[in-house]
Amino acid sequence: MLYKLRQRAKDERGFTLIELLVVILIIGILAAIAIPSFLNQTTKAYDASARELARTAETTADTWGTDNGNNFGNGSFSASALNSYEATIPTTAAAAGNNAYLSYAAGSGTTYVVVATAFSTHDQYAIVYINGAISRYCGSPTWTAPTPATAATFTAGATYGACVNGTW
Repeated sequence: MLYKLRQRAKDERGFTLIELLVVILIIGILAAIAIPSFLNQTTKAYDASARELARTAETTADTWGTDNGNNFGNGSFSASALNSYEATIPTTAAAAGNNAYLSYAAGSGTTYVVVATAFSTHDQYAIVYINGAISRYCGSPTWTAPTPATAATFTAGATYGACVNGTW
């Protein structure tokens, strides 16, 4: 019995160097494919944070409008006014840390615009409210977001990431 165990142990061999190199090569190829996909997820998360903040700012702006007779042009509607209604809305990059921040909010009559900027990518996501109708626009850091004066005629056309033909 002991002889058979010794003989079996002698007959068993490990992997050859070539087999180990092939396995390492396969793992390297799979990692080269997977790592860029994982890195792209961070960018998507930053943009999703900005879209969520724009939506939060929209809800807060609606609340602000209800308290002010739906008149957004009285001069007091701003990003800081929205921050005073909802303290979780950061209005500067420094206050946001590694998160999105509300970079612009302005109103005129029954129209308002809120723009959130994503951390790292600096992509911008805007929500425009005109007489009860809501439109969503987005753009790169060099993009000019709509303002209350340009909101009625604003068109955007960029397509990248979550921004398809300038909307989200």
